[in-house]
Amino acid sequence: MGLEAVVEEIRGKGRSEAEQVRAESRKEVEHILAGANKRVAEIKLAAEDELAKQSAHLISRETSAANLLVKREMLNTQKGLLDQVYRMTLAEISNLPESFHKEAIKKLLTEVIKEIPKGTVFCNKRDVPTAKAVLAEHKDFAGFTLGAPVEIEGGIIVEGEGGGLKIDYSYRTFLDRVWESGLKDASDILFA
Repeated sequence: MGLEAVVEEIRGKGRSEAEQVRAESRKEVEHILAGANKRVAEIKLAAEDELAKQSAHLISRETSAANLLVKREMLNTQKGLLDQVYRMTLAEISNLPESFHKEAIKKLLTEVIKEIPKGTVFCNKRDVPTAKAVLAEHKDFAGFTLGAPVEIEGGIIVEGEGGGLKIDYSYRTFLDRVWESGLKDASDILFA
């Protein structure tokens, strides 16, 4: 066997071993790439899931905020309407005929006398003549004098002698009591 044959045999073995190493390397590379592709797919799926969760959370939060804003606007509108009804009611009561105001002042003084036997009666400018007439017509009210007009829609405010006790029987005070106690019912009726 000649040197050339030995060299050729060594070359053949080298090529064979090189081919075997390349084949093993390709297998290893394919295995690594398959693992990487699997990991990439897992990461992509996890990212899509997280994106879907965040998107749903964001939509839910924005929807809640929008609903809250709509509810707040609706409540503000309802409050505005109720305030308008309150003002209109007070104006309508104030515009009732003199006979109503005269009877109201008489009944209110009858209630006041139970707590204050003597004092000063205050009413609005419109009701001064009516209050004077009521005080003059009824001897039970002899202990009362008429004070300067005050800024009220109607009714009376009475201050006891010495200013120790003051009773507010103005229309606004009565309307406020009724308003507070009946506001929920009125709101339910109007806006249900």
